[in-house]
Amino acid sequence: MIRAKQKDEVLLADVASILPEDARLHVWWLGQSGFLLKQAGAVLLLDPYLSDSLTLKYAATDKRHVRMTERCVAPERLCGIGTVVASHLHTDHLDAATLQPLALSNPGLKLLLPHPIIAEAKARLGDADVQLLGLDAGETTEHDGWKITGVISAHNDLKKDALGRCHYLGFSIQRGDYVIYHSGDTLWHDGLVPVLAPLVCDLMLLPINGNLPERRVSGNLDGREAAALAKACAAKCVVPCHYDMFAFNTVTPDDFTHACESLSQPYHVMGCGERLTLA
Repeated sequence: MIRAKQKDEVLLADVASILPEDARLHVWWLGQSGFLLKQAGAVLLLDPYLSDSLTLKYAATDKRHVRMTERCVAPERLCGIGTVVASHLHTDHLDAATLQPLALSNPGLKLLLPHPIIAEAKARLGDADVQLLGLDAGETTEHDGWKITGVISAHNDLKKDALGRCHYLGFSIQRGDYVIYHSGDTLWHDGLVPVLAPLVCDLMLLPINGNLPERRVSGNLDGREAAALAKACAAKCVVPCHYDMFAFNTVTPDDFTHACESLSQPYHVMGCGERLTLA
């Protein structure tokens, strides 16, 4: 089991230590595609998976989800969360076992997610006190000073409902002087660079586990593609994610780091629970 760089009381104390007058952007990796952002006192939570629900669900199947990295914090211990973003319906991005206890500790919690998955999310969350707010590619909303715009993702296809609304989204996020892109799960597609390059992102959060049919799950960018996408968009820093969670669906970040170095693309590899601060 991979140990978290920070967990439980140490992680919570680190988050709490960032004061409201601190205008820098602080980012904690919570494992898989989960991140906690804090800037000038406001907190945003992205795609948190803080349970063992998938390990339990698939324990007796031929696609066991063996956890590789220990959980860095129980969701009910995260407080001061106003808004959570879920990029799509897959459980490692929209997890009832994470969101239900999170809602109990954060009354009035808002969950921002693609329009077409709201009904299924509502059924999954049951009577949890969560306000579900739909978003589509190109639509922008603002919560607690976080300006969030949907960006279409391909996982593996560009799936849309009868109204043309996306099932899979990434998000461009702006607050203060910072621009962040969290892709959710995606492959490279023609709609990414034209949307993202003009933003000149301070930080891109991209999956690197790749797309291997033998895993029998939808795929993602691999490490070289993530580095190339960041370079094509002139990102000031790129952080890899969506690895070291499940043994059947992971890679090492070596290809990613080698590609970033060959492209002179700034990057940072985080450990679970670790903080990255952008000045």
